[in-house]
Amino acid sequence: MAIKRIHVRVSGRVQGVFFRACTQEEAQNLCLSGWVRNLPDGSVEAEIQGDELDLQRMIAWLHQGSPHSVVTDVTVTQKETIETSHGFDIT
Repeated sequence: MAIKRIHVRVSGRVQGVFFRACTQEEAQNLCLSGWVRNLPDGSVEAEIQGDELDLQRMIAWLHQGSPHSVVTDVTVTQKETIETSHGFDIT
């Protein structure tokens, strides 16, 4: 089980549509840790850490998004893992 950490930026209609709350719920369901937050330009960013297979599932979910969101782009970059990463927060 390879643990990895990614930084994700999601663009489209992703603010005001419960995107962060749904992202948190999905991450918790997959036992992933990290955080998600809105950006001033209307996009959402997140850092997510966990098992590589679960991260792939999360990335697939992010392309779909919450029920009322319209995702137009998802950018994923690899990050260095953090040993003390626990829980998944909305910031």
